[in-house]
Amino acid sequence: MTVLRSIVLFVLAAIAEIGGAWLIWQGVREHRGWMWIGTGVIALGVYGFVATLQPDANFGRILAAYGGIFVAGSLVWGMVLDGFRPDRWDITGAVICLIGVTVIMYAPRAV
Repeated sequence: MTVLRSIVLFVLAAIAEIGGAWLIWQGVREHRGWMWIGTGVIALGVYGFVATLQPDANFGRILAAYGGIFVAGSLVWGMVLDGFRPDRWDITGAVICLIGVTVIMYAPRAV
């Protein structure tokens, strides 16, 4: 149950952070305006709070693992919302990152 909760929190954090960055990108680069930018800033704040809900209490571990989630999630976000098509190297890199997340977060540790 703890692993499932952690995975759900990583997904929610990715949606908030990647979504927030994307909204700011749209507001600035695509000239959609301050409402997009402001909504993006709020979403980035939500990301910060969601990350604190992880069951593991080690900030460095959570952020390091989340980096891998961010890499894979950003590629998925680009595919879904921007029509981006990752090549085999993008996919290989994302898989490597997700393997790293698994090792960092879920490897058995002596308590």
